[in-house]
Amino acid sequence: MNLCSREFFQRDPVICAREMIGCTFGLGATIGIIVETEAYAAEGDRACHTWKRAGAREFVSSHAPGTAYVYLNYGMHWLFNFLVKGGKRDGFVLIRALEPLRGIPLMESRRGRESIADLCSGPAKLTQALGIEGTHHGCDPLTGKGWLLNKAPVNQGVLVSKRIGIALDSEYPWRFLSKGCPFVSVPA
Repeated sequence: MNLCSREFFQRDPVICAREMIGCTFGLGATIGIIVETEAYAAEGDRACHTWKRAGAREFVSSHAPGTAYVYLNYGMHWLFNFLVKGGKRDGFVLIRALEPLRGIPLMESRRGRESIADLCSGPAKLTQALGIEGTHHGCDPLTGKGWLLNKAPVNQGVLVSKRIGIALDSEYPWRFLSKGCPFVSVPA
């Protein structure tokens, strides 16, 4: 196994987000390949939680790189991010989509869907499929304990686009997608 180390998350979130494409990620019996991510900068990025939330700024300062930052979006859906810090700038990597690999029947049950392309093709869909909830906020997926995060081989098929689903600073080209992948949330 080629597990991600703490050092993987001790650099710029934009670089980390790009290099997470192709990594294997999962919780328990549910595992997929990361096919879409977005980067957020802790300073100067109005779309990042740290822009207006003191609790998010405190989280960055008090947690180790690679820690899970899980939050409830619009009061309805849990979203999963990795804390990235120690490089040029600190921030987060939002995991936006996965290609399901293992535990597909459990993902289908959790999602109430049978279409494999619809199981993890969005940040809220993948947390539901993997069983990620608010209780996972602040946990350390790098310690194992049910989590899996393996490095990807160098991936040449990565597309770059503007971030989506946000109103502020959406023009930043900080969204990364696996080229030609049918499992992304929105094609580039």
